[in-house]
Amino acid sequence: MSFSLLLAQTYHHFDNVNPEYGTKYALRALDFVWQQATILTWLQAVIGISFGVIILMYGWRIYKTLTVIGFGLLGLHLGLLAGSYIQKPILCAIAGCILLVVLAIPLMRWAVAVLGAVAGGILAGGIWHSCNLPQEFVWAGALTGVVAGFMISFLVFQLSVMLFTSLSGTSLIVIGIFALLYRYETFATEPPTTHLNQLYYGNSWFLPLLLTVGTLLGILMQFRGGKGSGKGPQE
Repeated sequence: MSFSLLLAQTYHHFDNVNPEYGTKYALRALDFVWQQATILTWLQAVIGISFGVIILMYGWRIYKTLTVIGFGLLGLHLGLLAGSYIQKPILCAIAGCILLVVLAIPLMRWAVAVLGAVAGGILAGGIWHSCNLPQEFVWAGALTGVVAGFMISFLVFQLSVMLFTSLSGTSLIVIGIFALLYRYETFATEPPTTHLNQLYYGNSWFLPLLLTVGTLLGILMQFRGGKGSGKGPQE
């Protein structure tokens, strides 16, 4: 089979892909973030913002701890998914958490690479969605970010650390602020308003812009902080 024929068949296959598939997954991600924000109390939101600011500015100083915690949460989630098939979600969640924590400690560089890949995928997928590019190929944008984020850790290790810690801190801050604004609109105004909800769901660029700008600012602050102290994340 010639390359031109293979290319033509591939194009024909993806030309028939339903754009709703990409939109569906993007909406799932938006719904997940919104649900996390709306279930937080005032106190939880303030605590989340506080931790987010610390991670955003000084994440590189504690990146090993953050990496282990991140892998523990990943193992917890994967364990819950696996356990749902064998009717033992709690046991599998605990086992998955312990397993990935144990693996993350000696394989720290690879663990950072995985988290950097996840951060890159989230940012790239969000940018793809916000730019109103073909939504059936949103996975391609996310995959590009995954590959770039993974490779960065082996080319510039410090940048990979700053990438995933800055995104983590930004996410906590954004969700915390959303929670405070949501509770203000819902409980502190009369009648209750939905301006934040309309802005959030009515503009595809809103959340990706906040995450991207916050992550870039975090990387800049961490870089300047590490440079000023003469230190930085070490492999």
